[in-house]
Amino acid sequence: MAEEQTLERGEILSYVTTIVAAYAGNNAIEATALTDLIGGVFAKLNELVSDEEPSPEALVPAVPIRRSVTDDYLICLEDGKKLKMLKRHLMTTYGLTPDEYRAKWGLRSDYPMVAPNYAEKRKELAKAIGLGRKPRTADEAAPEPAKPRARGRKPAA
Repeated sequence: MAEEQTLERGEILSYVTTIVAAYAGNNAIEATALTDLIGGVFAKLNELVSDEEPSPEALVPAVPIRRSVTDDYLICLEDGKKLKMLKRHLMTTYGLTPDEYRAKWGLRSDYPMVAPNYAEKRKELAKAIGLGRKPRTADEAAPEPAKPRARGRKPAA
């Protein structure tokens, strides 16, 4: 990372002089416009080198936070899109992890990243195919298949 550098007033004035001289040397400007130019350049340089960080813009979500979670979908606070899974959208579109997203919007740590009904359907599907069960042991082996019927002629009576 670049180290922050602070400039003294004299250094800023020398930069202002250089910038204004270069501009005035290549453009025809009036004396009144020259004073405005000097003041504008000085103000902008002061703003750029000031120690104060610019105040962050107040974040305004696309929808109220309470309405962002529904049973069937989640609404992204960044852009208002309705999604079943929010995690991938956040990473591909905004480069945010779920934790960064929650911190940015002041959400609780248990704020969902998947719609509740979608999570329930996936849970039922996983149970239906046997995920989450412990593997069978040798004692609980599958029952032996029934012996096949004998082929051939029936015995004489």
